[in-house]
Amino acid sequence: MTTTNKITFHPDNKGINVHQGTDILEAAIMAGVHINSPCGGKGVCGKCRVRIKHGHEGAPLAEEAPHTFSLQPSAFSLLKTTGLLTQDELDQGFVLACGTIPLTGIEVDIPPSSRITKEQILTQETRIEHLERVVTRVETGEVDKKEGVFVYAPLVRKLFLNISPPTIDDHTSDLDRVYREINKIAGLEKLENISSSLSNIRLIPKILRDSNWQVTALMNRDDEHPILLSLESGDTSCRNFGLAIDVGTTTVVVQLVDLNTGRVVDTEASYNRQAHYGADVITRIIFSHKKQGMDKLYHGIIDTINDLILVLMEEYQIQQNEITATICAGNTTMLHLLLKIDPSHIRIEPYIPAVNFMPSITASEIGIKINPHGLVTCLPHVASYVGADITSGVLASGIHECDEISMLIDIGTNGEIVIGNKDWLVCCASSAGPAFEGGGIKAGIRAMEGAIQRVEIDPIDYMVKYDTIGQVKPIGICGSGLIDTLTELLRVKIIDQSGNINANLPTKRIIETEDGLGFVMVWKKDSGGQEDIIITQSDISNLIFSKGAIYTACVVLAKKIGFEINDIERIYIAGGFGNYLNIDKSIMIGLLPDIERHRYKFIGNSSLTGANYCLLSDKAIKTAEEIARRMTYIELSADNSYMDEYTGALFLPHTDMSRFPSVAGQW
Repeated sequence: MTTTNKITFHPDNKGINVHQGTDILEAAIMAGVHINSPCGGKGVCGKCRVRIKHGHEGAPLAEEAPHTFSLQPSAFSLLKTTGLLTQDELDQGFVLACGTIPLTGIEVDIPPSSRITKEQILTQETRIEHLERVVTRVETGEVDKKEGVFVYAPLVRKLFLNISPPTIDDHTSDLDRVYREINKIAGLEKLENISSSLSNIRLIPKILRDSNWQVTALMNRDDEHPILLSLESGDTSCRNFGLAIDVGTTTVVVQLVDLNTGRVVDTEASYNRQAHYGADVITRIIFSHKKQGMDKLYHGIIDTINDLILVLMEEYQIQQNEITATICAGNTTMLHLLLKIDPSHIRIEPYIPAVNFMPSITASEIGIKINPHGLVTCLPHVASYVGADITSGVLASGIHECDEISMLIDIGTNGEIVIGNKDWLVCCASSAGPAFEGGGIKAGIRAMEGAIQRVEIDPIDYMVKYDTIGQVKPIGICGSGLIDTLTELLRVKIIDQSGNINANLPTKRIIETEDGLGFVMVWKKDSGGQEDIIITQSDISNLIFSKGAIYTACVVLAKKIGFEINDIERIYIAGGFGNYLNIDKSIMIGLLPDIERHRYKFIGNSSLTGANYCLLSDKAIKTAEEIARRMTYIELSADNSYMDEYTGALFLPHTDMSRFPSVAGQW
């Protein structure tokens, strides 16, 4: 008989019985308890710290006296501690969840810094001020040629059919009767172009007769290749909904849209459950080759999406069959994993994905819980590291239709850049690393409750003022807070332009850490965790590497096509992290080019915006496909000038201060 152990997690107070040999992190995932694990359980990030509270039958695993905590060796097996836990933490009973296998029943306390709480997720669509992009009805049936307008033609439409029943004199087959009525209503050019699946045809005779020949047809919106997706009894045409989904590496956003009116009903968002297996796409690609790894990643994203759909359905009393269409945008790896396609070669030179233009499928094929016959369409990719989210962003921004040259920047673990206008589009990707999302930073966390998002340091006494998400005690620093922190450290000369901490300043906030010198942002007594919140010399170096990668990609891509940064009329900043950037501070440290501030435009979740357009208009889908085909991808790793430029960018803001005239006089 297989031995099982009960693990109880606090403060959630959730318990689960697991087979012996299951580590604490895997048990937490099974129990629906969220522990931060950006390295995917490899034991190298140290973010999954938990404290063992009690052993079998509630026996304490430690004495209560401070600093005399000793763990019962019979309670668990420590596989990984590396140098990520201090002796003080070990003395207090802390272990890494990914490297600790319980040998008996235990109780585990998850400290605030290791929890994944409610995140600050960007869900809104942002319309572009100079080019209002809309989906509109054209009552005359003529295609509107106006720039920025997509004709209203949803991905799936419902047609009510009042079919004449057969008679002894009318031998037309059931299917042809359906096709004939569809053609009468939809005005298709050729009746023989309509197709349907065998499984659907098998159901037609019964549905027609049971409904007295009054049915509703679900049709894709493609007059060249029309497909009868299914038939429903009676007239259900008044209830037709669709979903626009941004499948992000960290977060997932699902938007519910009324396809009969084009109105956005509501939007729900949550973190991507795949994050349990790694914070970035490379970690997840590697994890996909572990035993059951692909299955876990696939179910992680499908379950995330389905739970968000369920929330929307319950809130607005919508039935599953009433949701008939889904458009998904996301990076190349995320959409491969969504469709359970092997992403291996995305990370192996020459970096080729399995597919860029994915065919539309039915929801039942991948387990998304909408109408089983409903369509699921993924927007097209350009390359392994320029995905459908960027195609969608270009569509949303409208730069593919403008006369002037524009740039789109999406900043994250992977920074994607697009430059172009109505005549041409080029793009590239630059590996910025996980620093902007809290990875590789001692006190770094995602943009969730308790994360420091704004920072100001007094130049006299070095006191730190900060603002946290949720206005609660701080437990770490998120991306926008890290940009602020780096800028403030430079501004008040705690660090020099090379990023080195000045050890001679008259403040107790500069201390020695295991990673060299550090600056205490928040003392332990003021934090929501159990330790000081510190930015270390190693953290600063990682941030400089990341900001240098983004800036270098912008400059090299522009030069590659014969332009300077000042030739760019507009720079669009997309994505959740980008939306919260302070432009002045980002320029001060050399993350963004030093151009007139009015040229920068925040466009919010452009991946979701573009998906919304495509859900409501087949013209938008065709435009997205054209954009993906038009974009020329440039591989920066093959460009010899990249490393020269990158080396110059590993300075605050840059070794060539003439590139940053607005901040040059401050040093």
